[in-house]
Amino acid sequence: MEQNMQALQYLQKKAALLPKTPGVYIMEDKDGKAIYVGKSRALKNRVSQYFHGAHDIKTSRMVSHVRDFRYITCDTEMESLVLENNLIKQYTPKYNILLKDAKSYPYIKVTTEEEYPRIIMTRKRGEKGLYFGPYSNTKVIGNVISTIEKTLGIPSCKKKFPDDIGKGRPCVYRQIGRCCGVCTGQVSAQEYGELIKCAIQLLRGNTKEVEQALQARMERAAQQERFEEAARCRDAIAALGRLGDRQKTQLSPDTDCDVLALSSHEGCDCAAALYIRGGAICDSEYFMFGADEITGAQTYSEEETVPENAQDDSPFAAFIVNLYRYREYIPKEIYLSFSLTESDREITETYLSQRAGRKIQIRTPVRGIPRDLCKMAQRDAVRHSVTRRRKDDTDEKLLASLASLLHLEVLPQKIEAYDISNMGSENITAGMIVVENAKFCKKHYRHFKIKGNDGPDDYQAMEEALRRRLSHAGEAGDDSFGVLPDLILLDGGAGHVSVIRQLLRSLGIAVPVFGMVKDEHHKTRTIVSEDGEVSIAREPEVFRFVYRIQEEVHRYTISRMSAAKGKAMKHSSLEKIPGIGPAKAKKLLLHFKTLASLRAASVDEIAAVPGVTKENAAAILEFLQNK
Repeated sequence: MEQNMQALQYLQKKAALLPKTPGVYIMEDKDGKAIYVGKSRALKNRVSQYFHGAHDIKTSRMVSHVRDFRYITCDTEMESLVLENNLIKQYTPKYNILLKDAKSYPYIKVTTEEEYPRIIMTRKRGEKGLYFGPYSNTKVIGNVISTIEKTLGIPSCKKKFPDDIGKGRPCVYRQIGRCCGVCTGQVSAQEYGELIKCAIQLLRGNTKEVEQALQARMERAAQQERFEEAARCRDAIAALGRLGDRQKTQLSPDTDCDVLALSSHEGCDCAAALYIRGGAICDSEYFMFGADEITGAQTYSEEETVPENAQDDSPFAAFIVNLYRYREYIPKEIYLSFSLTESDREITETYLSQRAGRKIQIRTPVRGIPRDLCKMAQRDAVRHSVTRRRKDDTDEKLLASLASLLHLEVLPQKIEAYDISNMGSENITAGMIVVENAKFCKKHYRHFKIKGNDGPDDYQAMEEALRRRLSHAGEAGDDSFGVLPDLILLDGGAGHVSVIRQLLRSLGIAVPVFGMVKDEHHKTRTIVSEDGEVSIAREPEVFRFVYRIQEEVHRYTISRMSAAKGKAMKHSSLEKIPGIGPAKAKKLLLHFKTLASLRAASVDEIAAVPGVTKENAAAILEFLQNK
């Protein structure tokens, strides 16, 4: 307590010396790690507020971990907004709202550089082609592409045109009228190009323009007695009509806007987004930012009317900037179910307007259709918040049941599980998976190539893996290694548990260790300690949880061992052949892909690989046939 008071007094004195200028502040914990980044028009006023008076639960939690702070002064609020956003991306602070990195967002690409363009999904943006998005996930993109292909009859197969025109029979999609049949040679490049132009207009939300263009093409084709083309246009127009019926809203067809809403349900916060193009909702997205992150913005229920002069000091300007940072298209209007300070709203509008090259308006509507849209987004945010809260409650009860069965002193919020896999004495691999708050955390999975094992000794291999992992305990930077788990589970019996507990005692580390024992069918049976078995059969939820952990660690370990063995076999086996070094072995594998293909090749085919002589080829075949 005395130490906390001294830290608070230090922070109060330091904050009192800050300038009253715009800038960005970085809150740091006892390890010097950035835990929160914020901006302010007056650094001294804003930062001092954190260390004086009462706060809500989330802000108090953040402040309790602050031991120091840094700051960077800026000339303007716009500069501080951009800097805040960049620092959030750089430090990924625990108490800020974080979004997915741009590389995880998928796009729709139209390969306009090709003679017969395709519509595909991609995660990489290049210089050539037209890109639309980013979208929230690949499922949405799949639905969009599928709808456009069905509507316009664009081929969905993997054939490459014009190379594959006239090769093979048309597929069933051509027979049922789902494809225009480019492969038949009856569709000209010009006609196909018109379909792609319509697809591009649909992706831009211009459904009405597409319908008018198809109508004109149908009439023109009918006059010229090109009845098949006219029929395709007729079917596409009908499909567009059905699509429009499914997407009708109260909005006019030329309406483009985004709607952002917030919800907080028992400490579980959610931001929901609706993306409206051409008067229809084309995509939606939500962001969970949990009980550890700060909202600070005022939200309103469906029954409440948003006051026109509502003001709040919140970090949501940075959230909005980050949301649109990688989006190619920003609509003219963005509606919020929550309020921003007038200053935050103005600088955010200015930033987005500069990016879009036109005026962008951000407002919190209080009536009319825009307010109804905010309510719709609000309901979506509430639903996700409630669902997440219920899931968290279920997970917490599960961990509590596991802790009770194993007589643990704390909830096992972080669990590490280990397994050993080998084929003989080679490529012995230990796999480690991490379960945080009852969820598999794959980014923290690790594997260890066992070095000091003379033979297939599971005990020795497990001890080496745990010793190497525990040597990283307390390190800063990597939470997966730096923070010890609350529970260690081993795929093994009492012998494995005894070995690892002895290792922990020698290192002075107190972490509970248990083994996961399988039955004769290689399925989870029970949990075991040094003192005996712990029955989990009467707790079905716990049993399923342990079963999933055991299966996952086994799967992961097998996959890492198989990858290591495959790599070793591909490279070392060929390099054993006289005259074949690493360079030739690599060329052979790149050319033939697999050892099976290489074994089936002739001497002349192998000798055709650059740098490989006929003598080498003969030696390779002799070696592979004798294996």
